[in-house]
Amino acid sequence: MSFYHRLGNVPPKRHTQFARPDGALYTEEVLGEEGFSGIGSIAYHIHPPTLVEAVEEPRDFGAEYVEDAFLKHRHFLGPKVEPGGDWLSGRRYIMGNQDIDMALCAPTESMPEDTFYKNATHDELVYVHDGAGRLETVLGTVEFEAGDYVHVPRTITHRWAFDGGTQPRLLVMEAPTDFRPPKRYRNDVGQLLEHSPYCERDFHPPTELNTVDQEGRFTVLIKKHGKLFPFVYRYHPFDVVGWDGYMYPSTFSIHDFEPITGRIHQPPPVHQTFEANGFVVCSFVPRLFDYHPDSIPAPYNHSNIDSDEVLYYAEGDFMSRKGIGRGSFTLHPGGIPHGPHPGTTEASIGAKETHELAVMVDTFRPLKLTKTALEIESPDYVLSWQPEKHGHPLPDAAPIPPGATVSGDGAAGAVPDSPPIDAARG
Repeated sequence: MSFYHRLGNVPPKRHTQFARPDGALYTEEVLGEEGFSGIGSIAYHIHPPTLVEAVEEPRDFGAEYVEDAFLKHRHFLGPKVEPGGDWLSGRRYIMGNQDIDMALCAPTESMPEDTFYKNATHDELVYVHDGAGRLETVLGTVEFEAGDYVHVPRTITHRWAFDGGTQPRLLVMEAPTDFRPPKRYRNDVGQLLEHSPYCERDFHPPTELNTVDQEGRFTVLIKKHGKLFPFVYRYHPFDVVGWDGYMYPSTFSIHDFEPITGRIHQPPPVHQTFEANGFVVCSFVPRLFDYHPDSIPAPYNHSNIDSDEVLYYAEGDFMSRKGIGRGSFTLHPGGIPHGPHPGTTEASIGAKETHELAVMVDTFRPLKLTKTALEIESPDYVLSWQPEKHGHPLPDAAPIPPGATVSGDGAAGAVPDSPPIDAARG
């Protein structure tokens, strides 16, 4: 969510002289998207951000996809991804396409104090499943806790610092476009409308700017072209004394998403939280169920004709799904129907509320899988709609309704109420 924000000291007019106490000028840096046409911020550095001491050998980093042609429902056991590494090296990519890469991360180490990270091409939206801490950036510090979406715009130099105690677990989403509220939630100038499930007060930009004036060797790992390029700078990258604009890191808690409910089952778009080019992100949160006297709280069967549907299960029991644990993924590709497991539709009738938490990603291009995804897959998920697997016997053949016809293979068909075609034409 982008609205104007300012921290520290900035001159009255942009692109004008702004003197340091010693009489030299602070160095202005414009951080902007889409050339000079998108959102941006202007930061003022004590030292030039271009002062590079060395560029070390790059190393491969990113998703390597091994399966990109499949048509079956999948279930991935997220907790089987072992903790390890730091918040960057510990990423284990699971699935993605040209619009989004999704990874799990359970870091056990801290990145060295003199090392930072910048994604030069992709915004990052990180769902904090477990853990708490601080996102330290060139534009200030943002506190986060479990349940927060942490948004880091591309080109923002940053590092993650976790509080001790709880093992962090993160769902990382990387996209070459920004993550923004859906257009239907906003008016012509971008303000969130009254019917939006959240408002500007729910987004938390940096509140503290810690300016560091320090000389040394500071490495920024810059991700581009599927590699990490280690740039060594002479000065600490957090030497900004002030900035303002619309582009900055922020947090939004899934607990601040206000669910939209109705008399009958609402479709997934009511859960939409962010949009980006080629996909959407939705939040399933605790809510009251439908209140029509004959409503069925469980979702109906549906075919994702134009999208692949990913669900990351965070908390609670999903009423429509059996055998899914905390931290697991399901992937339901476009082209084939999916829906509630046997027995869950009937069991949902009369239920008044749910306490589930889940993050859903719907992509409009097919997803590909990594080697890690195949290693943690539950292979028989595609067969999990067989009723006998859930202790439900196969139903007896349904009686043929009065007035129906039966084809040669025993299937019943409706008798038309209208006259025969030839008579109607006459």
